[in-house]
Amino acid sequence: MSEEILVNVTPRETRVAVVENGMLQELHIERGWRRGVVGNIYKGRVQRVMPGMQAAFVDIGLDRAAFLHANDIVRASTLPNVAGDEPPLPPAQPRPILDLVREGQDIVVQVVKDPIGSKGARLTTQLSIPSRYLVLLPQSRVVGVSSRIEDETERARLKALVAEFAGGGEQGYIVRTNAEGQPAEALAEDIAYLSRVWALVEDQQKTTKVGACIYEDLTLPMRAVRDLIRRDVEKVKVDSRETCERLQAFASQYMPGLAEKIEPYSGARPIFDLYGVEDEIQHALEKEVPLKSGGYLVIDQTEAMTTVDVNTGSFLGQRNLEETVYRTNLEAAQAVARQLRLRNLGGIIIIDFIDMTDAEHRRQVLRTLEKQLAKDHAKTTVYDFSPLGLVEMTRKRTVESLERQLCEPCHECGGRGTLKTSETVTYEIFREITRAVRQFEAARLLVIASPKVVARITDEESAAVAELEEFLGKSIRFQSDEQYLQEQFDVVLL
Repeated sequence: MSEEILVNVTPRETRVAVVENGMLQELHIERGWRRGVVGNIYKGRVQRVMPGMQAAFVDIGLDRAAFLHANDIVRASTLPNVAGDEPPLPPAQPRPILDLVREGQDIVVQVVKDPIGSKGARLTTQLSIPSRYLVLLPQSRVVGVSSRIEDETERARLKALVAEFAGGGEQGYIVRTNAEGQPAEALAEDIAYLSRVWALVEDQQKTTKVGACIYEDLTLPMRAVRDLIRRDVEKVKVDSRETCERLQAFASQYMPGLAEKIEPYSGARPIFDLYGVEDEIQHALEKEVPLKSGGYLVIDQTEAMTTVDVNTGSFLGQRNLEETVYRTNLEAAQAVARQLRLRNLGGIIIIDFIDMTDAEHRRQVLRTLEKQLAKDHAKTTVYDFSPLGLVEMTRKRTVESLERQLCEPCHECGGRGTLKTSETVTYEIFREITRAVRQFEAARLLVIASPKVVARITDEESAAVAELEEFLGKSIRFQSDEQYLQEQFDVVLL
């Protein structure tokens, strides 16, 4: 597998693209005025405690109060199996929230989920600080190893090394997937780095004011080098020489063996024109995703969940219907996994594969989906086919999806995704005219509406207008205005 990371830097926006075998797989965006806050540690103040929700709202200096659940206050006494590179999960039954925090209390918290939509940030008091190969858990005393490192001998080696370097065991660590195969010196350097960072955080806690950031995660290019660059990454191309030099210096300090992979890009073409990345971004904002076989996916993102519908389209297959459906679903499973990463879709996801009667075919499609999702950095959980033939899955969401980062609700339809037809608006206008004449005195009326609506009224509905004028005994004039959206109109009494 050939993998490259492309870093595009402009004064107000930085974008990082992960390209595998010439195809865009992931896109990360950071804008100067709206950097994500996941991973940041704040000194907050409890604004309100909600016993019924087992949660509290905390002021951390953002636009909206952040949400802290009781589960995220109580620490687990032991470290469960760690899936991926995430901190351990809290216990299932926490103490009552009123026993844990009180209104007006100062509290040090970390953001685990950015504000999304109308919801504030999600917080935890279970602090963790990541480095290249480890995650420091300052309030724990256990050492865990990412479940993605499957070799038992390697797991034991890494755990023993970290336990040795950690000394007295006053702090806990998670060994990240990137640590596999790394020498002891690399782990020792990471532990020393994390110790320095934590010492600084402890000092800041004592002097920082409420609502201020105590610890801020790295910028996007730095995080990309820390989290995304692996030994199988061929190159990291950066189109800003200044940023490239900073990344090279960062890599030389923390991952010397990989620093040589980072190089400046000075080609005549914009860096994101390589491999058609800009075009792929545009396609990732569309609902329909074509498959090579002629089939296609339809992806709908809503507040509650994301649905993916698989269709055969023009694919007729070579043998029989079941074989055609099976081949389409196999291709769709690979495409769905890629689209979830690319679009950064999270939460509940429902995939409606084309119905298959063969149980082995269903098993193979599910296995293909799980295999492709194994490449995903976000934690995913996939369930078996439901009685209705649907596959339910979840994908951890920490930041807004690509669509919600780049787009906003349509001003014309208000985010519904549909518009009232010109016919519907026409009849609304007729009703409004009748209502206005009955309420107010007027010799004549002027209706201002969009050109499409006015064109329909003066053409197809001209007879209806004449009948309305005769019925009301009023003259009605229509005026089109390019500034009016299709559903907008004004009835003016003259």
